[in-house]
Amino acid sequence: MWIRRARTGRLRGWGGVSAMAAACAVTAAAVLLPPARTSPGPGHGRAAAEPAGVAAAPFAPADTCQEPEASLSPSGLDGPTIERIRKAGKLVAGVDQNSFKWGYRNPDGHLDGFDIDLVKAIAKDILGREDLVIYRAIPTSQRIPALQEGRVDIVVRTMTVNCKRLEDVAFSTAYFEAGQQVLAPKGSRITGYDASLEGRRICTAAGSTAEAALKAKSYGSVPVSVPNQLDCLVRLQLGEVDGIITDNALAAGQAAQDPSVQLVGAPFTREFYGVAMNKDATDLVRRVNKVLEDYRAGGEQSPWSVSYRKHFQNVLPAQAVPPAPKYRNG
Repeated sequence: MWIRRARTGRLRGWGGVSAMAAACAVTAAAVLLPPARTSPGPGHGRAAAEPAGVAAAPFAPADTCQEPEASLSPSGLDGPTIERIRKAGKLVAGVDQNSFKWGYRNPDGHLDGFDIDLVKAIAKDILGREDLVIYRAIPTSQRIPALQEGRVDIVVRTMTVNCKRLEDVAFSTAYFEAGQQVLAPKGSRITGYDASLEGRRICTAAGSTAEAALKAKSYGSVPVSVPNQLDCLVRLQLGEVDGIITDNALAAGQAAQDPSVQLVGAPFTREFYGVAMNKDATDLVRRVNKVLEDYRAGGEQSPWSVSYRKHFQNVLPAQAVPPAPKYRNG
């Protein structure tokens, strides 16, 4: 499937997206996925008891948060959230279906990507089978509400752990390290996150850390906010914006889709992706952290490394390793 860029006449080939492909993916999600729960499920929106032998530790508010990527210690013990998921027979995961290499639909319609591989590992540990998952496509701005309202059990969607978000949701330990960077067309006068942005239309996804960074320091740019990161790439292809700010790991996937764009400048933040969960689901947080311990183990043959090579071998540095986990007392 091809999309013609409106102002230059250049063609874009299928690399996981096009304007029409994006629309199709969203439509498919609406058709294939079951309706969202209208009220929080058991264990959501209220305090959940800890499994025996596991002490509860509240997540630190933003004003006292020092190391946001530090999470609860891992545990394989079952608790009320795990029991509810087993009773339902499915893990409900909020994911992206339009981010190439992370969470996207292949030409045959199947979900694939680094985040999807991790969801499967979590489902296999809890339910015994990696296919017992209900995938729900959620835009960037709906990641936190989806957890708070009980529409999903976990969100695995290139979600950066930070102190502000810890006020609303809980996170696992970090499973990927990234940084904010600028994506611009080749030949652009934009040189990075600097004064070259002045007067330029710069796109970010609503609710993203990139949007917050641009609000804090715009360099005289004209911010453009969209629901999903993919919308930024489509707008860039159509000439409606001049550049994009996003995590460099996401941007690398977009550059792989469209060779006419490139990362410019250096990353200006250091960010860690975590699996997000309801604040009260502490037993699930501990269980996901146990899964991640196993997922990272084994060096170059670890499930993490195998997935990394599968999706990023020709996109990101070949010698990447998962971030070391950090745990809080309690």
